[in-house]
Amino acid sequence: MNLTYKSTRGGAQVTASQAILKGLADDGGLYVPSSIPALDVSVEELSNMTYQEVAYEVMKLYLTDFTPQELKSCIDKAYDSKFDAEEIAPMVYADGAYYLELFHGATIAFKDMALSILPHLMTTSARKNHVDHEIVILTATSGDTGKAAMAGFADVEGTKIIVFYPKDGVSPVQEKQMVTQKGKNTFVVGIHGNFDDAQTGVKKMFNDKELAKVLDANGYQFSSANSINIGRLVPQIVYYVYAYAMLVHNEEIVNGEKINVVVPTGNFGNILAAYYAKNMGLPIDRLICASNENKVLYDFFSTGRYDKNRDFVVTSSPSMDILISSNLERLIYKIAGEDAEANRSLMEALSHDGKYEITPEMRERLKDFYGNFADEDQTARTIHDLYTDTGYVIDTHTAVAATVYKKYVSDTQDTKKTVIASTASPFKFARSVMTAIDKKYADMGDFELIDELSSISGVPVPKAVEEIRTAPVLHNTQCDVDEMEDTVKKWLNIK
Repeated sequence: MNLTYKSTRGGAQVTASQAILKGLADDGGLYVPSSIPALDVSVEELSNMTYQEVAYEVMKLYLTDFTPQELKSCIDKAYDSKFDAEEIAPMVYADGAYYLELFHGATIAFKDMALSILPHLMTTSARKNHVDHEIVILTATSGDTGKAAMAGFADVEGTKIIVFYPKDGVSPVQEKQMVTQKGKNTFVVGIHGNFDDAQTGVKKMFNDKELAKVLDANGYQFSSANSINIGRLVPQIVYYVYAYAMLVHNEEIVNGEKINVVVPTGNFGNILAAYYAKNMGLPIDRLICASNENKVLYDFFSTGRYDKNRDFVVTSSPSMDILISSNLERLIYKIAGEDAEANRSLMEALSHDGKYEITPEMRERLKDFYGNFADEDQTARTIHDLYTDTGYVIDTHTAVAATVYKKYVSDTQDTKKTVIASTASPFKFARSVMTAIDKKYADMGDFELIDELSSISGVPVPKAVEEIRTAPVLHNTQCDVDEMEDTVKKWLNIK
């Protein structure tokens, strides 16, 4: 059966490859599958498969206009020696939970899990749809997407990639990873603003019909590597299926036993992928949404009101410093009974007033979710305590999730086996991690801290960090938010 995709705001249905190429629908909505397919292989079979084999079994159900050969080729090119763990996404048991390590790729963050395959899905999609324009990947990042996207698209023929990031809103390692990125087709811009400003500016360019005409006349078309692209979301479903299958394989659970999943959440794509996995038939019970002090999602799950009208807090978990969770629109559409008009009116309210409120019936459909948040002190204490008790070191984002998991157990007394999505290597946030473990590290330099972290954790410094130690800065462009479009045009040599 061919699965088509529709916009959360209405409009014509498209194929998977067309949805991947477009990124954002013409009406400003996000593409969602016309139905969520059920897993068609048993967990027993999946439990004896490699990550690549599980990826094929999941993704074939969503990307139905790809041939088996095309899809397997994309998977094989993505999940190879770029990852420093043979399992691709290994699990570590510590202090009562299973940490699903999603940071073993080229840029040591979970974004690699999807962005390693997106360039291959996109270039395959371009061939399938006879695209002759150069594809310009336009992306806003809160820290990790930018580097992972550039690493994936660097020097990929027929593509260019432009990444906007908040100049003072990412960690030193995150920034150094981006500004040292090689590739003639890569361009990095630090904006004077926060991530929401960057994301809003990018969305504005995507929705600008006049700009689209100018690009077309110059042989270009925009696409997205942000989590709004369905080509990002589908690969993320894979690792939840793989995690469950591995728990069965390792006899940690019996097939059919329900588990909980905890996800540190900013733009809502990663936890949405777990929700899709649950809707495919995977035995997931509660989806635990962990926020940092930018707790717009916690407030939403608590009250049914989404309100971005609040102070933006810069935290030690910058990839979650987000007040507009774009992927939440996909969930809103689902709980609105797939009513595009109802969803559109809520999104227009968000755009005009910065807030909206869902109906009691919609709230009733959110019972799978639990939301809570961790402040900065709680996050640091969790890193300290986990290391002190077990020797296991986690990053700040994962620590937000671990903190919220403890709150969940305290609130509910639910002790089901639980998988925590560990979304970044602690080496990416070494200063925050090491000073949480012991204040004596506060005066060390960034790379001194990285070496000390390696020493206390027994984990070698990842290649992604070692490479930037002496790498030259190749990108130093900065701009104001209202200069983003002109900056894009200038780099593309468009008058």
